[in-house]
Amino acid sequence: MVIRPSQHWFFRLLDWHGSVLSKITFRLSLNIFISIIAVLCYQWYEQLGVHLTIAPFSLLGIAIAIFLGFRNNASYSRLVEARTLWGTLLIQQRNILRNIKVILPNDNNYQKEICQLAIAFSWSLKHQLRKTNPMVDLYRLLPTTILKDVINSPFPTNRILLHLGFKIGELRDKNIISDVIFQSMNKELNLLSDVLGGCERISNTPIPFAYTLILQRTVYLFCTLLPFALVSDLHYMTPFVSVFISYTFLAWDALAEELEDPFGISANDLPLNAICNTIERNALEMMDIHPLPMPLKPNKYFNLL
Repeated sequence: MVIRPSQHWFFRLLDWHGSVLSKITFRLSLNIFISIIAVLCYQWYEQLGVHLTIAPFSLLGIAIAIFLGFRNNASYSRLVEARTLWGTLLIQQRNILRNIKVILPNDNNYQKEICQLAIAFSWSLKHQLRKTNPMVDLYRLLPTTILKDVINSPFPTNRILLHLGFKIGELRDKNIISDVIFQSMNKELNLLSDVLGGCERISNTPIPFAYTLILQRTVYLFCTLLPFALVSDLHYMTPFVSVFISYTFLAWDALAEELEDPFGISANDLPLNAICNTIERNALEMMDIHPLPMPLKPNKYFNLL
């Protein structure tokens, strides 16, 4: 995710990192090339009686803008929901660890084991959503008695949550906590399960492909034919005006495609590594385990993944 300090509006116009311009540069170059062809061939195809007017492009442009707005709203809604789910994850883990700390103030073994499971859950979820290998973090965080069972499971994140439930149930079986406290803590675990299911829903159900395909085809066709409609009125200014209009449509399309998967590693996706690092630091500090991992700092482009 791009995190930038406040800056003057003029310098913001010149920002490159974090914008989608790098993704659409080639497509804009093709539009400039087509615009140049339209200018050079204008007199030839005008003699053939071929003449495009700007009227149909005005109507089509309005329709495309409306549908791009709908698609961007849908993509941004996925980002907002994903951000809410990870915020809920942080809150619920704090609640669980606070309860354990209060109930077992002198039992460092239980505190440490539940803390490790809670941290491992967040890192494993991050790897699951980004489809990366979680083994390094699981070996680092999980006790050996649990590690083998988790890594052999096809669903390691859910298996970690199951072991968290086992630990809470073990406290009840030993009469360390009452049934009322057990039910309260079990609700916290259920909310973690809701977070897991919500993230899986977003990750596994993208925006319908047919909807995206028809919109992209319309946008690309619009941007390809636009120079031939502008050239009769603008002549040599056609490449400049055409690329500006095309930039608007192509940039919105590229941004919607980027936000559609909020768990990715694009510049505008959620900074899951930074969130997991924050969760780990919070959990260890609550359990009085030191030293804490170093916080992840933005790079020179103020970008966190």
